[in-house]
Amino acid sequence: MKKFQINTKHCLLPAACCLFVFLFFSCKKDKAESTATPRIEFVSISPSSAVEYVTPITISFSYDDLDGDLGQNDPNITNLYITDSRNNVTYNYRISQLSPDGSNIHIKGNLNAVIKNTAITDNSSSQPVAYSLYIKDRAGNTSNTITTSAITITK
Repeated sequence: MKKFQINTKHCLLPAACCLFVFLFFSCKKDKAESTATPRIEFVSISPSSAVEYVTPITISFSYDDLDGDLGQNDPNITNLYITDSRNNVTYNYRISQLSPDGSNIHIKGNLNAVIKNTAITDNSSSQPVAYSLYIKDRAGNTSNTITTSAITITK
């Protein structure tokens, strides 16, 4: 009886090539999605306690935009949206243009948003508040939403 033998040298190279092609295409990210959407991260909120109508609140966050179309020079356009956790009111702000039109460059850094004249929304003498925020780039792509830690508003 004749034994059947497989020559592994002839099977190994095609199998390795198939595995490489499979891994290459399965790990590929969608370039349009990864470059079009800006990302933000919460850095800080200060102060930890603010007097209503007196103390401005500063929210610091970092941004990362791979195609560099963040910010607007038109003062009538808003692109930063901050929502108050107590009443779900959203305040609209404008980030100034951070890179020239059509530059298509990777930009990242930190920004500060200042909220003035914050008030207590109920009859208490102090009230905790946190804010959530997101940004939009010039193409209309919306970033992820971040939430600040809570601070206290006092009378």
